Amino acid sequence: MKTVAHGFYQDPRIQEAKKLIRDAVKEHQKKITGVKPADPALKDEYLATLKKFGEQRGGPLFYQYLGSGIGNGALVELADGSVKYDFITGIGVHYMGHSNADVIEAQIEGAISNTVMNGHLQQNSDSARLVDLMSTQACKYGATVKNVFLTTSGAMANENAFKMIYQKRAGAQRFFAFEKCFSGRTLGMAWVTDKAAYRQGLPKTIDVDYIPFYCESDHKGSIELAVKAMKKHMTRFPGQHAGIILEMIQGENGSWVGNTEFFEAIIQVCKENNVSVFVDEVQTFARTHELFAFQHFKLDKHVDIVSIGKNSQVCATLFNDEHKPKPGLMSQTFTGASTQISASLKIISEVVNGKYLGKEGKIEQCHQRFKGNLEKIAAKMPGKLKGPWGIGAMVAMTVFEGNEEKTKAFTFKLFENGVLSFMAGGAPLARVRFLMPIVAVTMEDIDNVCALIEKTLSEME
Repeated sequence: MKTVAHGFYQDPRIQEAKKLIRDAVKEHQKKITGVKPADPALKDEYLATLKKFGEQRGGPLFYQYLGSGIGNGALVELADGSVKYDFITGIGVHYMGHSNADVIEAQIEGAISNTVMNGHLQQNSDSARLVDLMSTQACKYGATVKNVFLTTSGAMANENAFKMIYQKRAGAQRFFAFEKCFSGRTLGMAWVTDKAAYRQGLPKTIDVDYIPFYCESDHKGSIELAVKAMKKHMTRFPGQHAGIILEMIQGENGSWVGNTEFFEAIIQVCKENNVSVFVDEVQTFARTHELFAFQHFKLDKHVDIVSIGKNSQVCATLFNDEHKPKPGLMSQTFTGASTQISASLKIISEVVNGKYLGKEGKIEQCHQRFKGNLEKIAAKMPGKLKGPWGIGAMVAMTVFEGNEEKTKAFTFKLFENGVLSFMAGGAPLARVRFLMPIVAVTMEDIDNVCALIEKTLSEME
């Protein structure tokens, strides 16, 4: 027997409607072919809207960016009629590019669902399918983080992980984190993120001891330094460390990449002292050679809890049986809209089943193309560009020796010239970072973006 819903979704009128929308999207996408300046006739209205929006939200937007509602792969149209390359993808959520027909169709299927928002008491069967997909992929190489709790943001996924760990290690109040890490901006995560400006005026919520991150130029020394720092804190606060949050590639700090041996040494100290190992993958999910960065670094047997977000659309906390929460600890009114959940299934399935992962996959191919182009620019302009750094879909570079003011000016000039990027890190070394829309991006897109980077550098003193 079939459900009424099955017949509804298979109704020829629904199928025809989806086809018509898909055809319309593709037809209008063809009009977006490359970088384009704003339409002068739209300028005044656009700037007035931006000004009012900034006032009403309590502060201006970082860029003068309001999307029109359509794009074409790596290209996105703004409401002023301009077209730009989106190489920061909304800090990483447009993995499939803009106006992807498959994602739009998935969202339509979610939009016509009776359940608008899935939550604690009511969830559609798509939630079960998504949880199964996430769990299966996370445990692919032997990890035990088979349990999945969906949530609406990466910061909340991290908050939930902290709650589980504190409950598991009841009595221990402290946490380890890496220097210059970013974990979110909730009241709790603001005290984990290693940036004082993000918690100015806020009451203290979590005691965090910071340890230095991996330094590629001092492999052995950085391992010894991190382990020594951990043991020193443990001596000062015996039995008080509940867990450690591992950001394996520091995105907000400029795409600094960790190392397997470095992480193994740290985890060994944790295991010897009953400290839970929590990997923050909100930034890194689907951006390395493997779906999860902990898989890329071959740490499957070590992880207790993992958080994911951004590319996954619906965020989640994955955890092993030892960290299952007691009744009452975890509950949310909303764990995700049906449109998000449907889109998440589509995106993760595409990454898993397409030719994106592995050392020969598209992620690595795009990284090498971007890296090679930037290295050529650096050779021509050694005083203006250095690098690049990063891994997979995450690429960063230093301009003007990392001067924070000039780096910010560069990102604005690059935006004006047609490329969305973002500034990472800060004094004494700021970087420009990129997050490629891997599914949509082409080698020609990467070449075009690099040409605009070179143009922008040439225009700046």
